[in-house]
Amino acid sequence: MESKPSLGRLEFCNFKLRTILDFTLAINQNKPTDELMKMYEKLLRWSLNIGKVVVFAKNNGWDMILGSGISGDKYLKIDIERDLLSYTEITMASAVDTEATNEFDILLPIIHNQNPIAFVLVGDIDEEKDGLSPTIKHMQFVQTLTNIVIVAIENKRLFNENLERERIRKEMELASEVQNMLVPNINEFKKDDHIGVSGFYLPHYEIGGDYYDIFRLNDHEVGFCIADVSGKGISAALLMSNFQANVRALFVSSIHLTDIVTILNERVIRSVQGEKFITLFIARYDYNTRQLRYINAGHNPPIIYNKETKELTYLTEGCIGMGMMDSIYNIEEGDFELTHNSKLLCYTDGLVEINIEDEVSSTEEMVEECIKTADPIDRSFELMIDKMNIDKSNTTIFDDITMLGIDFYINKEAE
Repeated sequence: MESKPSLGRLEFCNFKLRTILDFTLAINQNKPTDELMKMYEKLLRWSLNIGKVVVFAKNNGWDMILGSGISGDKYLKIDIERDLLSYTEITMASAVDTEATNEFDILLPIIHNQNPIAFVLVGDIDEEKDGLSPTIKHMQFVQTLTNIVIVAIENKRLFNENLERERIRKEMELASEVQNMLVPNINEFKKDDHIGVSGFYLPHYEIGGDYYDIFRLNDHEVGFCIADVSGKGISAALLMSNFQANVRALFVSSIHLTDIVTILNERVIRSVQGEKFITLFIARYDYNTRQLRYINAGHNPPIIYNKETKELTYLTEGCIGMGMMDSIYNIEEGDFELTHNSKLLCYTDGLVEINIEDEVSSTEEMVEECIKTADPIDRSFELMIDKMNIDKSNTTIFDDITMLGIDFYINKEAE
């Protein structure tokens, strides 16, 4: 006949059930991590008489979220990647062989979905005490409860990360919508007898640090620019939005391009304090004189293609980029006369940094090939987009890609 368990054993079984129930209730109530750790510490230290416990949990890195019954800072020197990550099962702490772990009895790895999410070190203070160590005696219960608590903490962390990712995603969507609203409306130039305008913008992320703009200065002049801020992401986009506002405020027919660039450089310096810079190509075109005046401030040289002479001209005159130095002492203003029907391509460096699988042509040569045609600039855009696979799905694109194209109609009849 099977003997009945002792009263002490029954009481301890009930204690374990109540404990698991208490922790489950706390988890369901979404108690914060530090409160769960206080409950866990109280259980191990005072209810189970375990002398010391240290818990390392995975966050962005590895954090010690509980250290009880210990003294000194040597426990902070435990390198999880080096010292503990190779252990996937309960192990005698002495096998780890570090100064800190040697003071414990057991190393308890917590594995969730085949990934380590925590490491727990437990041990007794009174090593000389007679009888079975509480650490060993209660290890099965400690392991069960530790898994429950640590997995709950990990799920809470993952849930919070998902919330944060969703918040950032919505903010990025909103920022992208706002940035798209800043893209200039080029439809007003569609019926222009003097120029035709095309634009293309493909940010690497939801938002980018590229910018182009075009607007009428008066009845016979148009101003336009293209710019690229160093770096990517939200900070680059915010800086570029501020830069665009400054350009629009400054760029009027009565101010010289050199003065605009000088003021812009001062404002960029104040904004970025040397941490970023902006390359800029800024120009104005006079319908009456057919003069294109420009300044290239460290930007990729725009290309003009003369459709009659078949010549390519790179617009290089200018100065260093905005924000590179406190003051720009030498600014050269370029002056180019349009003599025949021509087209202009302005672009950011993302266009020529694409990796193309072509043993004959480089990216720059492919851009030139697409420009050197009698077609209007929007057709040149289409050729580049097709030949260079300029699309969000192209994993070889590592930067924002922006293009501003202008057809100059010099002959009496527009093309």
